[in-house]
Amino acid sequence: MNKFLVFLALGFLVIACKKEKVVEEKIPLPPISKVFASYYQKKLLLNPLQATFSGDHRYNDQLALDISQEFKTKEWVLNMRYQDTLDMYEASNLTEEEQLSRDILKWEIGQSLKLHEFEGELMPVNQLFSLPLVIGQLGSGSGAQPFKTAKDYDNWLARLDKFTVWCDTAVANMRRGINKDYVLPKSLIKKVIPQLESLTAGEVEENIFFTPVTNMPENLTEREKKQIRENYTAALELKVLPKLNMLLEFMKTDYMEAGRTSSGVDDLPNGEALYRQLIEYFTTTDMTPDEIHKLGLQEVDRITGEMEKVKEAVGFKGTLKEFFEEVRTKKELMPFKKPEQVLEHFQEIHERIKPNLEKLFDMTPKTAFEIRRTEAFREASASAQYNPGSLDGSRPGIFYVPIPDVTSYNIYSDEDLFLHEAIPGHHYQISLQQENESLPEFRKTLWYSAYGEGWALYTESLGKELGLYEDPYQYFGMLSAEMHRAIRLVVDTGLHAKGWTREQAIQYSLDHEAESEAGITSEVERYMAIPGQALSYKIGQIKILELRAHAEKELGAGFDIRQFHNEILRYGCLPLKLLEEKVNTWIQTQKNS
Repeated sequence: MNKFLVFLALGFLVIACKKEKVVEEKIPLPPISKVFASYYQKKLLLNPLQATFSGDHRYNDQLALDISQEFKTKEWVLNMRYQDTLDMYEASNLTEEEQLSRDILKWEIGQSLKLHEFEGELMPVNQLFSLPLVIGQLGSGSGAQPFKTAKDYDNWLARLDKFTVWCDTAVANMRRGINKDYVLPKSLIKKVIPQLESLTAGEVEENIFFTPVTNMPENLTEREKKQIRENYTAALELKVLPKLNMLLEFMKTDYMEAGRTSSGVDDLPNGEALYRQLIEYFTTTDMTPDEIHKLGLQEVDRITGEMEKVKEAVGFKGTLKEFFEEVRTKKELMPFKKPEQVLEHFQEIHERIKPNLEKLFDMTPKTAFEIRRTEAFREASASAQYNPGSLDGSRPGIFYVPIPDVTSYNIYSDEDLFLHEAIPGHHYQISLQQENESLPEFRKTLWYSAYGEGWALYTESLGKELGLYEDPYQYFGMLSAEMHRAIRLVVDTGLHAKGWTREQAIQYSLDHEAESEAGITSEVERYMAIPGQALSYKIGQIKILELRAHAEKELGAGFDIRQFHNEILRYGCLPLKLLEEKVNTWIQTQKNS
């Protein structure tokens, strides 16, 4: 072998050794906190509305086309990238809090990847949660979108431009859905139409989207005001209202004609698998439809027994179903003549519980709280709801109350309702989560329905400890609200896994609760529109009640209700399995201290 070949061979050997050395020397991973922070920022960039609702105004002119194939691909790539990254971090190298955040993010990403396999974008509009309703609320000037500067007004017009593209995409997707038999039930399409009519109603200057122009802040110059008025008039006349009217016309004609007569998601292509995945997503459990249905029947029977006791206590001689009708129509329970009186009524409930809150909670939020009437354009089909404040505390948490007809507004469950939607339910839980500086940013806005709604339903059981439910009708209202959530376990699974019709679900509800037929109909149609979500309340509440009972038994006289509530609330939203692990660890720590 000549010298040149020897040197060449030696050279390759050296290079190979160097390469082997590089392989052996692992590049150190960045702190996992940087991964969490990066993920959160990428998610905001992908979902600019989430940023706006969080009080981050960097993307107020942006709007994700989240029903497009391009968006789905971007979301899938992002999730796969971070799933692979998280797998590189071993639990033994992380703090306890970092391990928890990693486990939460892996669960979150896993759920998103599983749901990616289904075609939810083919049904982008329903009567409860769809972009036209969100845009209507933001565009009214009463939501999270700010209208304080000329730049704010320009941002909203830019966002509306992108909304017109969303409308075109929505119609194209729904046409694809028609071809695949992947469409909404007719009964839900009927509820969407008046909402779209409300959004398009009136001349331009009377339209809801013109409201920010009629309420311009004083700090704007006359020139700026004039320009804003001209820009908004042109945008609404030439772009926004024509696109909304196009969407409305499609819903009234082609889509209505194609709407299905069945009620459950199991009637859709691959619907059975979709429902099971939605159950996992909303309840954070692996329960089956049959298990949930059976649990619901058991809870309905238990709560019925408690209702019978209240009926006897007030001296009513008829059947429980007749007592439901008595409660629905009792004039003394419909005392108001003006909508303002309803809002004052809730303020009074708030004042009554204030002295007792500190007995149950030593963690309380700093975020301000307000009670408002639901906006007119969505009031007819809306339920009472809580909208979180901003992360920086500049926007308060808001409890919205729909009052479509004040003379028929029934107060029998208002104490219970306030505890759930406002304080200490959603306002405490969400605000404390957002204010918790120890959480990575992605966890401050995380929402798991089983935890969040489970907590809110659990707080309804705290009424007597907070000085409420002294009136038997209000206590019956609490039982009715719990019954309402128990019925959901039966009805939701009935609709989506057992072939129930809309009418069967309505009748079952009428037979077991005191809600009005109109209210029950809206609720059943809600379950039809968002399969599985309604299951989360009772599943989460039962788990928290189980954890409290376990803690009381294990700790005996050492049990402190405030410390238990701290333990439930301190981590923010968690899948129920992780919550149970945390509480059990806390119990053991308390026993050993």
